[in-house]
Amino acid sequence: MKDLDTLFRSVLAEPDLPPATSVFWVHHGTRLAGGGVTYLNQYVLVRVGRAFGACAFEQGALDPAVCAEASGAPLRDLLLHGPLPLRLAALDAYLGQAAPHAEDPRAEEVVLPRGTPEERALARDAAVAGLVPEPDGRKVGLIGVVNPLVAAIHERGGRCLPCDLNLRSTQWGDPVTPDMEGVLSEADAVVATGMTLGNGTFDRILERCRERDVPLVVYAQSGAAVARAFLGAGVSALSAEPFPFSQFSADPTSLYRYRAHGADRRTAGGGEG
Repeated sequence: MKDLDTLFRSVLAEPDLPPATSVFWVHHGTRLAGGGVTYLNQYVLVRVGRAFGACAFEQGALDPAVCAEASGAPLRDLLLHGPLPLRLAALDAYLGQAAPHAEDPRAEEVVLPRGTPEERALARDAAVAGLVPEPDGRKVGLIGVVNPLVAAIHERGGRCLPCDLNLRSTQWGDPVTPDMEGVLSEADAVVATGMTLGNGTFDRILERCRERDVPLVVYAQSGAAVARAFLGAGVSALSAEPFPFSQFSADPTSLYRYRAHGADRRTAGGGEG
């Protein structure tokens, strides 16, 4: 798969696309115990059959009124028109319905335990960290800062290059740059959040990682099934967490880890299985 536009066109070529049964949005805030930052996240979600597609979006990128307008609409309309986060969530729903993660033979299911927000976040971040190539001696670009991944990279002797549009420092005071291009030019490996799919930066990340032949790991709540379409075609590993996300429940939920054939299986953290 070349890029997102190619993927959209391939789905639009399918006959008899189903309707989007429901479209809704979630505004969610989190501050974990001992943390100094309250994370505010907004998601638009689309349901198609047995699957939910999701995409996080920045403040002002999408009017929640679109949910009433889009619920029950033909999926083709959502894929063709409207803000990118809504189009991405619709695409994610279709791909998740067509090939559920739980039935994908490439997927390794990781069940996050019942627990507190802190316990479940720790388990989730360990599972994601387990996909990061061994960073000893490497510069690892982190596009979308998650502090446990910063720690995992440093603990294994790597140099983390954190990049985020909203944060200016990590939990430990390391500077965070908004300059993605600089990170993509310097990094020996890249870890990116699924939100890059919805904000229009994913194609560029994919392009630069292909050009420079560096590993790209994606951790995705946004567009988990969309990112899977690029596995082995620029994406070397993926943590796919379909809705409902771990932060919305205290009960066990699953995420699915994928590795492209031949990808480095050495890990930068725990969470194997």
